[in-house]
Amino acid sequence: MTQPLRIGILGAARIAPLSVVEPAAATGHRLVAVAARDVARARRFADEHGVERVVESYAAVLADPDVEVVYNPLPNSLHAEWNARAAEAGKHVLAEKPSATDPADARRVRDAVAASGVVFMEAFHFPYHPLVRRLCALLDQSAVGEVRHVEAVLRMPAPPDGDPRWSGALGGGATMDLGCYSIAALRLLGRFVGGEPRVVAARGAERSGHPGVDERLFFDAVYPDGATCAGGSDMDAPERDMALTVTGSRGQIVVPMFPVPHEDDSLVIRRHGEPEVVEHLGTRTSYTYQLEALASAVRNGRAVTTDAGWAVGNAELVDAVYAAAGLRRCTPPPSGSERP
Repeated sequence: MTQPLRIGILGAARIAPLSVVEPAAATGHRLVAVAARDVARARRFADEHGVERVVESYAAVLADPDVEVVYNPLPNSLHAEWNARAAEAGKHVLAEKPSATDPADARRVRDAVAASGVVFMEAFHFPYHPLVRRLCALLDQSAVGEVRHVEAVLRMPAPPDGDPRWSGALGGGATMDLGCYSIAALRLLGRFVGGEPRVVAARGAERSGHPGVDERLFFDAVYPDGATCAGGSDMDAPERDMALTVTGSRGQIVVPMFPVPHEDDSLVIRRHGEPEVVEHLGTRTSYTYQLEALASAVRNGRAVTTDAGWAVGNAELVDAVYAAAGLRRCTPPPSGSERP
């Protein structure tokens, strides 16, 4: 393999083992440094996950000459600040989604990335998995004819009421946590239907006891060639639903669990008048494929799908969805510090 990436981690987040620790172990990359608000927690994280050392602050991660890639899984409200600071420090960035809480911050990060020449990847990992690559290949081949409608409405049971995902100050809400996957998927497939979707209607509701934080938000949109799409999320549903469905003039393709192919790697093809076909594309995690794509970009200069420009487009569509629903998008106050 190429020279291992040297990765520094901002915060001891609960997503980090799945999103970067296990992929790094599987692909031979180094976890060089970690910092957290609670130094004891950072030490426990380092001991458990094989991080080489604990440093005293997020800034120290950025200043560490041995760190070349910064993974940022901080609360949403801190993403843009530390993404921009990492880029300005000359570090490549793997940024948990959404990489900014509004389009202006996303553009600020994009400009910092462009100025420094680093690689930036917003951690929508599913485009890098063979499951979604196979879906795109089938659409390239017009496997179900002309695309007429795309649907990705995601649902999950509610996190506990005190969970940070319900915190407006931390940039929470259903759309920022779950619905942004829907938005990313609908945008990813835009190349088959003329380009970016345009929101035409939306409806949603706030979480009781959490003013300004959406519990559910659904939207309808149209692509430039006239195909329609439906997206959004409900973060207080009876059960999980993570399906992506593409309906064409000659059939339908369903990816039942597109954001988590390690749980279900199936892809179902239903053509009019033909038997249903089910393909399996492998349960190796999309996070592992994502880290391999990042390494290829850093070491070999290959482009990434979910780059800083992509992140701006996502933030803009999130804003359009909120506006169409008449809901406020949570705008966290500037932190100016390492503490959320």
